Amino acid sequence: MRTTTCAALLLSYLAMTGCASVPMEGMEETSIVKKFNPPVEGNSGLYIYRNSFVGQALKKDVWVDGKCIGETAPDVFFYEEVEGDKFHTISTESEFSPNELIVKVKSGIHYFIRQYIKMGMFVGGAALELVDEEKGKKEVSELDMATKGTCSK
Repeated sequence: MRTTTCAALLLSYLAMTGCASVPMEGMEETSIVKKFNPPVEGNSGLYIYRNSFVGQALKKDVWVDGKCIGETAPDVFFYEEVEGDKFHTISTESEFSPNELIVKVKSGIHYFIRQYIKMGMFVGGAALELVDEEKGKKEVSELDMATKGTCSK
């Protein structure tokens, strides 16, 4: 019994301390998106990012309205424009619920959605939260942009 407990603790530790990586965009594209210019007329901008320390070894898929945006890793973000003045569903791969966030967006506005990892005894799940613009801009400005379009599921 003691060996099983030690093995479980070791696995939990490794899941929290390793580092996952995903394909990244170039610095030029990242710099442009970090200027936070207004989205195309009639659209809203979604900055979906992950900056949590917990779960460094985990990658988690993110979708907007069922469309794969990509796989997150520590210290990355995605930028996606969506039709303004509508409800949109942002979802994340997770072993825990809830794992989606429904946001009503206004045209011309940027929204910041933070994905964070919640660790359980043997698994790590993800959750999403809407962050205010000031905090979101500050946090995204410290991250790198991941390449969109590849999900594991």
